[in-house]
Amino acid sequence: MIESQNLTPPTRALAVGAHFDDIEFGCGATLAKWASAGTEVHCCVLTDGSKGTWDPDRDLANLVAERRREQEAAADVLGVKAVHFLEFVDGELVDGIDQRAALSAVIREAKPDVVLGHDPWKRYRVHPDHAAAGHLTINAIVAARDPHFFPNQGEPHRPTTLLLFEAEEQDHVEDAETFLEKKVEALLAHKSQWKSTMGIDEDSPAAADQRAAFKVQIAQAARAAGQHAGLASAEAFKRIEPL
Repeated sequence: MIESQNLTPPTRALAVGAHFDDIEFGCGATLAKWASAGTEVHCCVLTDGSKGTWDPDRDLANLVAERRREQEAAADVLGVKAVHFLEFVDGELVDGIDQRAALSAVIREAKPDVVLGHDPWKRYRVHPDHAAAGHLTINAIVAARDPHFFPNQGEPHRPTTLLLFEAEEQDHVEDAETFLEKKVEALLAHKSQWKSTMGIDEDSPAAADQRAAFKVQIAQAARAAGQHAGLASAEAFKRIEPL
């Protein structure tokens, strides 16, 4: 059941994703909307992207560098102020004490009013990093807000709201209609993922049609998210507060 929609754009927001492009899929339109309204938006990518290819011969150091450049380009499209790269190994993410300390430091630095991240409790998900990222985000929020966790990191910070994307139970939506084009543009900045994630083969004569089909796919998902809230297009979340 959708219980709420359209938070007042926060002063600061932090979106946390397991991988490069997870944030754009989960909340790209929301971040673009808030950034246009003056929100200071930060993104944090937890892993290094080193397994993000189907090519067994790909130079992985080159891939990591390329994916970082793509993430920065996507952030520019959305109006993001800063991207924080924690560079844990792709496919091996865990919710451990070192990982919590690293993300807690980002939260204390960015001081977000709203944090956005993966729903760790969604059933039947395939990639283990997504569940780990969700648990890590929640546990890092707890660490960042309380003074006796990682006291060497400086002043604690307590966000007010957590929005979980890919949510098992959705109860909040953000109107996405005006910013779907920005979401798609930001996703397409991740060119290394076109073939494996977006179904776009840039060397194919059908590449233009494949890009158009991907845009339709994103629009259809947004329409589905908005239909129960009386919105033409939306991004849907589980809303948790107070934190």
